Amino acid sequence: MSNANTFTTELTPEVRANRKSQYPVSPAFLNRWSPRAFSDRSVSDQDLNTILEAAHWAPSSYNDQPWRFIVAKTDEQLQVFHEILNEFNRSWASKASVLLVVASDKLRANGDPNGAHAFDAGAAWGYIALQASLLGIASHAIGGFDREKARTLLNVPDQYELHAVIALGYQGDAAQLPDGLREREVPNTRVDLNQVVFEGKVKP
Repeated sequence: MSNANTFTTELTPEVRANRKSQYPVSPAFLNRWSPRAFSDRSVSDQDLNTILEAAHWAPSSYNDQPWRFIVAKTDEQLQVFHEILNEFNRSWASKASVLLVVASDKLRANGDPNGAHAFDAGAAWGYIALQASLLGIASHAIGGFDREKARTLLNVPDQYELHAVIALGYQGDAAQLPDGLREREVPNTRVDLNQVVFEGKVKP
């Protein structure tokens, strides 16, 4: 069983073959990528709770901790989550052993609007992805799902905004993927840093 003391500290072979950072960063950041092929190996409750615990330590405005996680891990729960995915994403994400919805509370404890709720929930998703990767567990964020159907089926109150469905599981064989996805099952790269960083002000 994986545990928090067995983190990967070296680049995996598939990452080494496809990714190179311009500046030195921890291998944890490069090793994290978003596969679509999942095996039938289950994620243990211990590892799932470790991933969620890491997410709960993300930074948030005024420490409001607006993130909310709705988790499906039993066959019955997963079947409901499969219903909210669009057809394309269901074709591969239905193999993941855990699906979870990342949502955020739009209101602060005193009822005031929280303008940072989505930003903070994004930070929590980043922590999910990194902690999962450190445990050897793959994650993939899915934006293609029926939010209104999810709100109804999962009993989500109006004050929660639904952001993404996260597929969690152990990486499987790319050969099981539908046509058109197999060749994309490699770690992607990034544009040059100078294309996204502006010093002083944005330049045309």
